[in-house]
Amino acid sequence: MKKNDIIELEITSLTNECSGVGKADGMVVFVPFSAIGDKLEVRILKVNKTYCYGKIERIITPSPDRVTPDCSIYGKCGGCSLRHISYEAELKAKAQFVIDAFTRIGGLTPEFLPIVANDRLYGYRNKLQMPVGVDKEGNIISGFYATHSHRIVPCDNCLLQPEIFKSITDRIKALAKELRISLYNEETRKGNLRHIYLRKGHYSGEICLCLVVKNNEKKLKTLIDKITSEYKEIVSAVININPKDTNVILGEEEILMYGKPEITDTMCGNKISIAPKAFYQVNTPAAEKLYAKAKEFAEPDGKIVLDLYCGAGTIGLSMAKQAKRIIGVEIIPEAIENAKKNAEANGIENAEFICADAGKAAKILLEKGLKPDVVIVDPPRKGCGEEAVNYIAQFGAERIVMVSCNAATAARDCGYFDKLGYKATKVVPVDMFSRTAHVETVVLLIKG
Repeated sequence: MKKNDIIELEITSLTNECSGVGKADGMVVFVPFSAIGDKLEVRILKVNKTYCYGKIERIITPSPDRVTPDCSIYGKCGGCSLRHISYEAELKAKAQFVIDAFTRIGGLTPEFLPIVANDRLYGYRNKLQMPVGVDKEGNIISGFYATHSHRIVPCDNCLLQPEIFKSITDRIKALAKELRISLYNEETRKGNLRHIYLRKGHYSGEICLCLVVKNNEKKLKTLIDKITSEYKEIVSAVININPKDTNVILGEEEILMYGKPEITDTMCGNKISIAPKAFYQVNTPAAEKLYAKAKEFAEPDGKIVLDLYCGAGTIGLSMAKQAKRIIGVEIIPEAIENAKKNAEANGIENAEFICADAGKAAKILLEKGLKPDVVIVDPPRKGCGEEAVNYIAQFGAERIVMVSCNAATAARDCGYFDKLGYKATKVVPVDMFSRTAHVETVVLLIKG
């Protein structure tokens, strides 16, 4: 098999990146935007020793799972991966992603519970980070990066975002043109406005507008004055300064330009303050389902609960009424301040929060002789890592509840825990990011 060959292929499974998998001439072939049961003509694009990559040339027989994509730029932007199959098929695929990760990567055989579905497939995101730029004709565009690139694919109406985000984004672009605010160019490193960043309280409706720029300028104040006068939902407007040539969206310096420094929302019955940099789940109702599962696994009644990677404290605070004591740990200072305010605003007196890296905090708490009954971990995509797992296991907690946005690193970390005497007994996938490749996982690990 060689590049540009056209082959017939039947798709038999999906990878966790949502590429279809088939076999031809003893070679595994990966095909994006295919579905299990598809019979395809595939053009080979790249050949390695034991596998190759292809693209669909023609669908010979479509899979029963196939549906017509409802987005005009589907397959071009780097966002959604599963708009071409039914939601039922998506749930089945995501549940299998999690099973495969734990059995193949972790070598583990926990009880796999049914996947928790998302109630909303449209407009569920409460956060938007949209790069802006200029097209070849000089028009201001905004959208999302194409897969594995920083080429902006213009998107006028993302189906995952609430409608008001589109309205605000369109108005910002019009004002930027009117005020002659320059757009940042990653190749030349010239221009100013880099990203439009919006956060919305799902229940409160409050919106934070954050403009990510290379440097502050008077025109930005004019833009913010105009847009906040037009959209009363915007209760906070911030300029974030990021002069660096980096893939990191937000810079270190923030300037409050209008309103209050945070927005508020409700999560699991608690009032929550959210700063621009604080971690907050992007799908609030689905996150409440996720936290309910974490609470069910934790059994926090009368126990000391250590909440690592706590963000704004939402998971730990959802258990505070039942727990004896909540201790939250997070590395982002703004998030810790939010967590403290959230505890105070809800009259929660049995919660405290520490600003530190999870691994270092675990070491500090061990040195203080802290013995939590339950440890909650909600790490970033890279997972906890072996060093942090070793510290966490030393607490000797009865149970560990892991919340993860990456089943592969969760399975790896649970493999580390397994060697230290903690068995992954139950695993439940939660679909918080419908139509994308992402799936959340909640794991219960029991000592001994």
